[in-house]
Amino acid sequence: MNNAQPSSEVAQAERIRLVFCLFAACVTAAALTSVAGSTLQDPDSWWQVKVGLDFLANRTFPTVDPYSYTFAGQPWIAKEWLGQVLLGLAYRAAGWNGVVALIIAAISLTVFVTTWFLSAWLKPILAVMLAFAAAFLIAPIYTARPHVFTLPIIVVWTAVLFRASAEEQPPPWWLLALVVLWANLHATFTLSFVIAGFAGLDLLARIGLSRPALLARWFAFGLLCLLASLIHPYGVKAILATFTVASGNEAVPLIQEWRPFNAYEHPSQEIAMLAALVALLVSRMRIGWAKALFVAFTLHVYLTHLRFMYLPFLLIPPVIAIEVARQYPLASTTNWRAEKRDALELFLARRFYPLCGAVVVLLLGAVSIVGSTHQVAPSPTTSASGALAFARDHNLSGNVLNSYNFGGTLIFHGIKTYVDGRTDQLFLGGFVKTDDATGQSSGKPLLEARLKKYAIGWALLTVDDTRIPFFAELGWKRAYADDYAVIYLPPEG
Repeated sequence: MNNAQPSSEVAQAERIRLVFCLFAACVTAAALTSVAGSTLQDPDSWWQVKVGLDFLANRTFPTVDPYSYTFAGQPWIAKEWLGQVLLGLAYRAAGWNGVVALIIAAISLTVFVTTWFLSAWLKPILAVMLAFAAAFLIAPIYTARPHVFTLPIIVVWTAVLFRASAEEQPPPWWLLALVVLWANLHATFTLSFVIAGFAGLDLLARIGLSRPALLARWFAFGLLCLLASLIHPYGVKAILATFTVASGNEAVPLIQEWRPFNAYEHPSQEIAMLAALVALLVSRMRIGWAKALFVAFTLHVYLTHLRFMYLPFLLIPPVIAIEVARQYPLASTTNWRAEKRDALELFLARRFYPLCGAVVVLLLGAVSIVGSTHQVAPSPTTSASGALAFARDHNLSGNVLNSYNFGGTLIFHGIKTYVDGRTDQLFLGGFVKTDDATGQSSGKPLLEARLKKYAIGWALLTVDDTRIPFFAELGWKRAYADDYAVIYLPPEG
């Protein structure tokens, strides 16, 4: 009888934890649904979906570029094929609404697992607050691209490995399956090696060389991570393509998401980082040198490249939560479990199953209602829908010189591009640098040379493209213009 009561209380506490996590996920889904179209602002969403649709139609893994005329036939692999297939399946099922629903589901799952792992150490209400803060701070990366599918994976990966380190246990072997999934979803899978290395260092800082057998299992796990990542249609090519970007190819400095952190553009993130620094200094909390290095690493990568803002805001909390719980017991889950359950918590525990069922019904109902009454679409700044309709109606043919932001929509509509967002593997060898130079003050001769070299038959440009004056000076005629795009045609004769 005495043993049954504690077991019942533990089960009750776990149910309450789970309800808190479901609540956090549902609130996230509701908030994102209210601004669903914001996830379709990225020009790369177009071609990511198209690659997935083409794979579903052809069932073949491309090895050369099929989408541009400037680099047609050059080596190119769809290294994030699984993420692209998921986007393609969602689009095939429900158009852009399906794509948005899938992205919102992935983000909500991220909030769920973040809350779950944080609440393993901290009081559930604190876990929910931290998860909401992280979700808000990384909102700029919520776009319809494969990286979103890896967000819950990276949280699980980091939290489980650092927990194993804190408990002086070997890493669970099932994590290797996550590496395989991650590797096929998105190129950031190489971060799994780095995170595992930091978790191993944290263990080494705790035990030194006193348990060689345990350290050997961690070392073996690291080697198996590398082998597991090779379970990919392209094998080692996927890793090599990732390293090409990581080393900084010529296109990286010219793309917004690869630029360094700018406090004027991201004030909320700056405030959060400074507030965390002040709290760490005032509290005098000790986190150990290995975790300090991990924090420095995540901040460095983010401050160097904006696209990695999720690293510090998603990963530092579950890593630090272990130390907070140990050094500040009042904030810990252990202390919360020992407290007497209040009325709300008892209500949640007693009606656990009906509440879970209601959550599922509400989410499915919301998706059904939104899908039938509100159709989302990509941003007009990337779609060029009016301009493409004009091109179709007037039978414009020949090679098109397009602005970078229109590359995705051209691929989606089956038009060969001059340049697009696949600069991780293509448009190199000086191409991107020269293209950027054509928009500079002295770029007119370069532009003219490009028009001849690639036999350009028409130009599709954003309204703020700096090359527009040069087209007029070269005698090109503006054939179409709206608030987002302009079309130029070459002089007759």
